[in-house]
Amino acid sequence: MERPVLTVIAGPTASGKSALAVALALRHGGEIVGADSQQVYRHFDIGTAKPSEAECAAVPHHLLSVVEPLEPFSAAEYQRRADAAIADIHARGRRVFVVGGTGMYLRILLHGLVEAPGADPALRARLEALAVAEGREAVHRRLAEVDPESAAKLPPQDLLRVIRALEIHAQTGKPASVFRREHAFSGGRYPFRMVVLEPPREALYQAINARTETLYARGLVDEVRALLARGYGEAAPMRSVGYVQARAVVEGRLTEREAIAQTAQETRHYAKRQMTWFRKEPGARFVPPPYAGLQDA
Repeated sequence: MERPVLTVIAGPTASGKSALAVALALRHGGEIVGADSQQVYRHFDIGTAKPSEAECAAVPHHLLSVVEPLEPFSAAEYQRRADAAIADIHARGRRVFVVGGTGMYLRILLHGLVEAPGADPALRARLEALAVAEGREAVHRRLAEVDPESAAKLPPQDLLRVIRALEIHAQTGKPASVFRREHAFSGGRYPFRMVVLEPPREALYQAINARTETLYARGLVDEVRALLARGYGEAAPMRSVGYVQARAVVEGRLTEREAIAQTAQETRHYAKRQMTWFRKEPGARFVPPPYAGLQDA
């Protein structure tokens, strides 16, 4: 069967991807495949800003709430499941819209995986112990010594990726940044058209601030309290922006107003990193609002 042409809608958080994707899918008889590393998890709903019940009722969404909170989930598994969803949608004669802000998921889906070395459990255990004993900054400093380029792109809080970069260096003798350039992504797995939504910075920041207020008003702190009670404190999304701060409220380390301010600030930083990533995507077309011109995309 001929490969489907994917319509990819990317962009920073709070840029309006979901609403645009639903409008396009309704107009063109399509379905949506998510590309969000947090929305794949069940029960983490408010803090991940999942599409609303009305949006999901209007248009079928795939790769949404498909993984148990403590279940391991990798980029390779995302690729496998996304491929299956795309094949199913295409076989039914529907159009495929891939929507999300996780740049690595989009790159892996469109271009394939880097053949990186496997995990080193012993090294990982030592580095995790170091993070507990001396803080994540200590692990990040080790990365900065051997791979300053990767360290500059990864905050100390992103312990999983910091450790992964150190694993690659330990096993290949090369900085992860160099290794990944030498083992570039393949030419292409699907034909695609990719648009990146690019609101003006001030408008985006205002949208982020407003959405942060909304998430807390909808009960993010209560959601985190319930998730902790169910034993999901070590789930991957609990380490993401919003959940970290709401957990601090539950544990009495922040007030809710402090958490809202910190969440908005960290989300703004994250949006900036997202745009830096997308600017490196071959074939991406950056589109400022209004997005009405994309309705016939």
